[in-house]
Parts: sequence; C-alpha cells; structure tokens
Amino acid sequence: MWYETLTLQSQLKHRFPELADPDTYYGFRFCHQLDFSTSGALCVALNKAAAGSAYKCFKERLVTKAYLALVRGHVSQSRMSIRYAIGKNTTEGMTHMMCIEGTEGCENPKPCQSELIVLEHGSYSGDPVTKVLLQPLTGRTHQLRVHCSAIGHPIVGDFTYSHRQDSNPYRMMLHAYYLRIPTGKELIEVCAPDPFVTAMDSNWVPQNVTQRLEDVIQELKDKGTHKEEEEEESQEAAREEGAGGEGSREETEEQRVQCEQWLAEWALE
Repeated sequence: MWYETLTLQSQLKHRFPELADPDTYYGFRFCHQLDFSTSGALCVALNKAAAGSAYKCFKERLVTKAYLALVRGHVSQSRMSIRYAIGKNTTEGMTHMMCIEGTEGCENPKPCQSELIVLEHGSYSGDPVTKVLLQPLTGRTHQLRVHCSAIGHPIVGDFTYSHRQDSNPYRMMLHAYYLRIPTGKELIEVCAPDPFVTAMDSNWVPQNVTQRLEDVIQELKDKGTHKEEEEEESQEAAREEGAGGEGSREETEEQRVQCEQWLAEWALE
C-alpha cells in the first residue's frame, strides 16, 4: 500500500522538532483537520491542557472557520445556505469519496450545512469562475467540496468531485483563510494570507467585486463575539442555579469517552 511521506506532521517534526509530542499517535495534537490538498490555517495544541481548551470550543460550536475558494462558473446568488445531507459513497471505485443523500450507494447520510458568500466574479485560464467565502457549520468529511459540486460549482482543481475532469490547475483552489478559537485563557484568531490574488497566480483574473473580504470577515468576527457572550451568560446562569443547573450540563458517557480519546490523540471534527 502506498503512503504519502511528505505530510504535515513530517514537515512539522523537521521544522519544530522540539514541539513534537511522542506520547501522541501523530506526533502532534492537531485540533482539527484539513484535506490533503487544502492550504491555510490549522491549529496544533502544544499540551493536553491546551488541547482540552480547544476541544471544549469545538464541542460547544464556538469555533469560527472560513475558507476561500475559486469555483467553476459564475454563482448567481450573492449568498447561499447549502444543506445537502452527506454520507459515504459505497459504489465500487468511489469508496474514497463522499456523496449527497439520494446518490446511489450513499451510506449513512448526516445533516450538513455550509454557507457560501460570493466575493468576486472573474476567470481562471479564460474560464468563468467565482471567488467565494465558505463557512462549514458542520464538520463532515469533504463537506465543502461535496456541497460546491452538488450546486453545480465544483472547486477549481478538485479532480475527485469534478467527475475526474478538472486536472489542469496546479492545486485545488481551497484555502482555510480564517480561524477563531475563543479558549478560556486566550482568543486564538488567525488569517492565513489569501493565495487567490493575481499577484500570486496570473491565471486568476477578477472582473467585478460583489462583497469585500474584509467586510465579510468582520461580520463573522461580530457573530463570533456575540455567540461567545451568549455562552458566557449561559454558563453564569448555570453556576447561579447551583447543583441543579450543573447537572443539566453534565456530559453523557459517550461524550466523556470521545473527549478522552480526543485528548489521547487528536480531534476529528
């Protein structure tokens, strides 16, 4: 069986050997995942305490993630909520893929939601494309790629979900741009520089701006702050209620086991 040797963990071990943790399976405590061909921001915890703080934020849905992508065609709506349920594709030759509910061979589809905001219309190598900001509100495998393909606008360079046709670009045009994790001790907020600019890739030629990226990110920041304030108020109310209130927030046995497993290795969203 073939295994990729140039992985994120191998590069981290080479660049930051002093941060590697031999007690973990992957050598580092990754707080979430990115697809192999996706660039951008990724959070790595340096110890169990930090991992626990990040896990709590993910579990309580306080984390804000936003991706940039170039998708095929010109998306007509300025904003879209995509809600196709996603499951594993069990069709022979496609078991490495996910699919939307109703697809032949789709197994165990689960509810999923992604938000799409159009930023710019333009062209890539002469073909019409749209630059969009994508926000996954759930964390299914390949969710953004499957959802974009399902609405007829596959991500540029996504060979897998373009019916094995889109093989010309040098990479898949999906980038984890913004990550916000409000841990108890600090606010982790990162923007990984936008790679989809003409100065970095002359094949991308923007033609008109629908919404400014800075404005959209500020909107997400404001929503994140509001959500954090609501969660803080909820926790304060629970503390005031005393034991009864605390009891209503106790984790189930399944949640406890999942948490322990996550802290032992790493988190799968």
